[in-house]
Amino acid sequence: MRRFPLGAKLVRGLPCALLPDMERRASQAVKWARTESGGGSLQWYDVIFDLIDMRSFSNLWYWIVLAVMWSSVSHWVLGVPFDMIARARRHGGQAQADLEGMIRITTGRLLHIARTAGLALVAILAFLLTGLVVLGFVYDVEFAQAVLFLLVPMLFVTALSLRAAVRIEAFELAGAELDRLLTRHRIATQLIGMVSIFVTSLFGMWQNMHIGILG
Repeated sequence: MRRFPLGAKLVRGLPCALLPDMERRASQAVKWARTESGGGSLQWYDVIFDLIDMRSFSNLWYWIVLAVMWSSVSHWVLGVPFDMIARARRHGGQAQADLEGMIRITTGRLLHIARTAGLALVAILAFLLTGLVVLGFVYDVEFAQAVLFLLVPMLFVTALSLRAAVRIEAFELAGAELDRLLTRHRIATQLIGMVSIFVTSLFGMWQNMHIGILG
């Protein structure tokens, strides 16, 4: 006698990417039920890891962070909101002067940081990336893999920002030339973001299906 035909149909109709998260939550519920009934006890680290959920690719919050990060990066061009750039292109005058003043401040700050602390930052990033690569792809730590998919594309965006800042300072760009450079920089950032989200989604789905199949 089949007792739960409707539940079986619902499980079969769910996307494969959600099944690992459902299994984890069901396991967590069983642990809490056993604890409440006196059949077992939860250690403090079990509670912490159940709440933090180191399984990143099956966690909704990871994808929210990914979307918010790329939305913010594509909106702020060299530290200036894109609506300010669009307004300067349409109206010119004071709007253009305000944009050039803001760009001069943000690019000067970016280049100052690169020139004074660039070597130390590169060393720290190299150490961090090496550790994440070893943890993620040698020891198969999913949290490290997820952080790499956030961090590595941002390094390309940072390199593009430094290149644009150097060009603005070297050629003293202003007016329409500055507006075109900022627009091209935003388009390049959006392309990097699209590729990053696509690759991260493919890897995340593969990881969830792989864990779901192999347990």
